[in-house]
Amino acid sequence: MESLKQEALEAISRMSDSSDIDDIMYRLYVIDRVRKGKEAVQKGSVVTTRELKKEMES
Repeated sequence: MESLKQEALEAISRMSDSSDIDDIMYRLYVIDRVRKGKEAVQKGSVVTTRELKKEMES
C-alpha cells in the first residue's frame, strides 16, 4: 500500500488547476475515510447488512 502522503500528492496532482482549498480538503477527507474503512474491514470491525437492518428496525 502506498503511503498516505504519496496517495494525497497523487490525488492533488490529478486535480484541475482551478481546484480550490475546499476541493482539496474534500478529496483528502475522502482518501482518509476510504483508508479507515479498509482498515476496519481488515480488522473485522464491520456490521453486516442484516445486523444493520435489525438495528434500524428496533
